[in-house]
Amino acid sequence: MSKKEVNIHVGDGAAIPSKKDRGLFSAWWISFIGAVAIIIYLCMTEPDPYLDILKFLPDGILVTFQVTIYSILLSLVIGLVTGLGRLSRNRFFNLIASTYVEIIRGIPLLVQLFYIYYALGKFELFSNLPPLAAAVIAMAICYGAYMGEVFRAGIDSIDHGQTEAARTLGFNRSQTMFLVVLPQAWRTILPPVGNEFIALLKDSSLVSILAVADILRRGREFASESFYYFEAFTMVALVYLVITLILSKGVSRMEHKLNYYERH
Repeated sequence: MSKKEVNIHVGDGAAIPSKKDRGLFSAWWISFIGAVAIIIYLCMTEPDPYLDILKFLPDGILVTFQVTIYSILLSLVIGLVTGLGRLSRNRFFNLIASTYVEIIRGIPLLVQLFYIYYALGKFELFSNLPPLAAAVIAMAICYGAYMGEVFRAGIDSIDHGQTEAARTLGFNRSQTMFLVVLPQAWRTILPPVGNEFIALLKDSSLVSILAVADILRRGREFASESFYYFEAFTMVALVYLVITLILSKGVSRMEHKLNYYERH
């Protein structure tokens, strides 16, 4: 059966390579090789301070990945629930999900980080919330709203005949959704989810304001101790670029594999 045309908003983040970007001289390869070459050149020609900065950043890279992975997993759960709520025929659940999306998408992520860590800290329940946990909660809530729209659009793209066929075979509503609709919708959902993942990794630099020792925080610490501000932030930018390029390539590979299995 034919599928509906669907447009899914692709948010901020590194571009995911397409089929046209598989050549050696594609934009992805030029960016990746260029960034790695600059890092190697700087570390070899001026090990003090560039190599010292690079040795100072690995702890921050681990923290950045921690924040990103925990946030993306939590936001996927929130997004799935929100997307199903947005498509629900139950007016109450639909209204709750829609209101959540409208409110969260209208408030900047930086404000949400401050609100959850500082403003909610006046309540006893949140008074001892660690900075890392506050950062993960804030980012998951923020990106959960965007993921909800991605899931809603992806599920909505599946032809209604698929649902009718599953119900005719005796599947209940949950089985139809999780065994028939979602597996087909995933191929549509994956590219924007991958893009949101990369955007979330970049936005994780905001958590440094909560004293979470991510890549940016580690770079600032090195710069404040040595006064090598230009060198430190140059290396931080290059490290972020290399990581996001690798992730965008990984998402592209996954998308290609899904398309391969779809064709065979």
